[in-house]
Amino acid sequence: MTKKFNPRDLVLLLIILLIAAIRVFNNYDTHITELANYSPLTAMALFGSAYFKGYIKPYLFSLLAIFLSDLFLFATVYKQYGNGVLYDGWQSVYGAFLLIAVCGKLIIKKPSVQNIALAIIAAVFIHWIVTDFGVWIGSKTYPQTWSGFNACLAAAIPFEIRLLVATIGYSTIMFGVFEWMKRRKPSLQIIKQ
Repeated sequence: MTKKFNPRDLVLLLIILLIAAIRVFNNYDTHITELANYSPLTAMALFGSAYFKGYIKPYLFSLLAIFLSDLFLFATVYKQYGNGVLYDGWQSVYGAFLLIAVCGKLIIKKPSVQNIALAIIAAVFIHWIVTDFGVWIGSKTYPQTWSGFNACLAAAIPFEIRLLVATIGYSTIMFGVFEWMKRRKPSLQIIKQ
């Protein structure tokens, strides 16, 4: 029995790639601006994990879009901030987004405002703790003590607030557009195998 192609996966991937392109466009400047902190990355990870089915696609496609946009930005406008291919601390950032995708998969079993809102709060918290642990560990700026870690977390609060605002905005757009499209095009519904 041949597997039917579901146009849903293509539409989901195109939405994620479009948002990744918007990220590149918004950041296409020679200096990191405040706009860079209004990032769609968390929304991309939640969206992909909520809609893609299986064990690989929910994580792979979102992380791949994040990686490709990072690769492009750090090969061009952010070259001075990179360390070759990416940037220092990329491991904690990608670890955070992988955990965010898992969180999205667990919380957003059925997309609803309540489930998406809960996933957004959990995702921003995950990003805050995991990425700042990556900043703090081995840091010369923050002492390697509990108070040093707390100082690192406190310094990140303005960035995480912008991430929260961006995640709410981009999630509203991504989830809203796809749910609207599903209502208009039955072919975007899940194909039962």
